[in-house]
Amino acid sequence: MMSTDSYIYITNLDLLIALLFVAITALVSWWQGLGLERDIAIGTVRTFVQLLAVGFVLQQLFGAARWYWVILALAIMTTVAAYNAMKRQAGAKQGLFVVMASAIATAAAITLVLVIGVVLRVRPWYQPQYVIPIAGMIIGNSMNGAALVVNRLHSELTLRRSAVEAALALGAPAREAASLALRESLRAAMMPTINSMMTVGLVQLPGMMTGQIISGVSPLDAVRYQIVVMLMIAAATAVTAIAAAFGALRVFFTPAEQLSPRLELGKHWDTIEKP
Repeated sequence: MMSTDSYIYITNLDLLIALLFVAITALVSWWQGLGLERDIAIGTVRTFVQLLAVGFVLQQLFGAARWYWVILALAIMTTVAAYNAMKRQAGAKQGLFVVMASAIATAAAITLVLVIGVVLRVRPWYQPQYVIPIAGMIIGNSMNGAALVVNRLHSELTLRRSAVEAALALGAPAREAASLALRESLRAAMMPTINSMMTVGLVQLPGMMTGQIISGVSPLDAVRYQIVVMLMIAAATAVTAIAAAFGALRVFFTPAEQLSPRLELGKHWDTIEKP
């Protein structure tokens, strides 16, 4: 390996050596008869191809440093995140893409403006080496929050169908009839982030902090960045969850305050694919 000062560069040979980790993973699958060898091989190839492609694109983007390319990158990231969040849903998905995209975009815009403009005070604001990685963390966690909250809302409305329909029959608006399901959904979407905040630094060192330390940044400086990251992720998840939940209510209920036929009831939470 080549090194300059405290930074250790990873060469192409080092990447090939790292394939030993894949061999270990495949060996465990073969030994236990899990049948995951093909998926492991495909996942490894996709990891190489996708990350190297992203690395090349980011290198070009960083070199260009134009605001319109940064905006385009953020739009693509948001669209892909919304599509993946929608794909994780059970039952009918009609109308959910717009809900996911709107919720993720809203959370990303609010959080990114505060981080870039107020906390870090990046000048100019569109410096891609700051905006793109930070936006990626925000959008990625927002995607998970949106997927979790809508999945759980679907499940809660399924399990509480009788109570919800009884409240609707008594004249309660949809949001009031679904209030308990809404609260449980929001709690489920936000708990993973809160749990991470409880254990960060004790159970694990987060990826961004670890990467900065490896690259030679002072541990205390890396910690400051990581604190900002944890707090911004919590805010982004909360905003996304509330926006996605209220948006999903419009999908799961008709304008006449009835459960929508697009809500395929009868599927339980333990059968829904988790993010």
